[in-house]
Amino acid sequence: MSGKVLMKGNEALAEAAVRAGCRFFFGYPITPQNEIPEYMSGRLPEVGGQFIQAESELAAINMVYGAGGAGARAMTSSSSPGVSLKQEGISYMAAAEVPGVIVNMVRGGPGLGGIQPAQSDYFQATRGGGHGDYRTIVFGPATVQEMVDVVGKAFELADKYRTPVVILGDGMLGQMMEPVVLPEPIDPASLPPKAWATTGTGGRRPPVVINSLYLDAAECEAMNRRLQAKYREICAREQMAEIAFPDSEYFVAAYGTTARICRMAIQEARARGHRVGLLRPVTLWPFPAEAFETVIGRAKGFLTVEMSLGQMVEDVRLVVAGRAPVSFYGRTGGVVPSSDEILIEIEKMVEGGGSM
Repeated sequence: MSGKVLMKGNEALAEAAVRAGCRFFFGYPITPQNEIPEYMSGRLPEVGGQFIQAESELAAINMVYGAGGAGARAMTSSSSPGVSLKQEGISYMAAAEVPGVIVNMVRGGPGLGGIQPAQSDYFQATRGGGHGDYRTIVFGPATVQEMVDVVGKAFELADKYRTPVVILGDGMLGQMMEPVVLPEPIDPASLPPKAWATTGTGGRRPPVVINSLYLDAAECEAMNRRLQAKYREICAREQMAEIAFPDSEYFVAAYGTTARICRMAIQEARARGHRVGLLRPVTLWPFPAEAFETVIGRAKGFLTVEMSLGQMVEDVRLVVAGRAPVSFYGRTGGVVPSSDEILIEIEKMVEGGGSM
């Protein structure tokens, strides 16, 4: 395929992963991400890769752990409850410094919830999600094209920092169809060698051990401090965000699908004479504090909009740190906010001078 092609979000993401050098996919069915494993089951054998439908989500993430530990680019995907089951394995991967990509097409919750789109897994993704002091890099793409683009970046950063990377989509983004330009394929053989990987010694080097068990407390603390130093480097180097209308007086903060709807509301608000812009995090962790700092000095207020009852808003308030009012509007459980609803909240913010 070359040029622009019309693809469903889940399938475009899967093809982008193959083109990024992913040769191992392990998953388990759950709506609304099933097109990803379905696509991979047919595509990976064409490029010499391996697809396995695991017996459970727990098995799938541990297969990613194994393949990643052997130096391969490996991926799994699921949706909210399924990703919850993967958290122990993700924590193990973070501690053992094993790269891998985890895709979450978020659905409504908590519990089994529903199959409609939501953004209520933000806390789970950006706070590590499992046990222990760790983080994962998290991308929150807003279009099918951006989802394609961040897949390659996800594998790149996973390898660079030896860490799990999460792509946080939602049921709407996975199911919609949009034209995309796919990247040129990468030959996995062309990727830099991984001296730390468990590929066998061949008698040429000492064996390597991938491990997350530290029975000595001081050694476990040293491991944690090493991870935190890595996370500080990621925060310093890997923040990504988009600012639309940066000269605005008021800003709507939103990510993913919600940001698309907010953009429509902002355009109408600007047509009514309101100086409102969009601040859209692309990396949800590291949270793009630097982008917020560029506008905080003149911003009279921020409105955070989410398909949740208030999760990313906590990070917005931490960054703003009381220097401007931060209000919130959210729908949850699979209910998608309309641009008209958001426009009403924008006008409340503007008319109140940004007050809560």
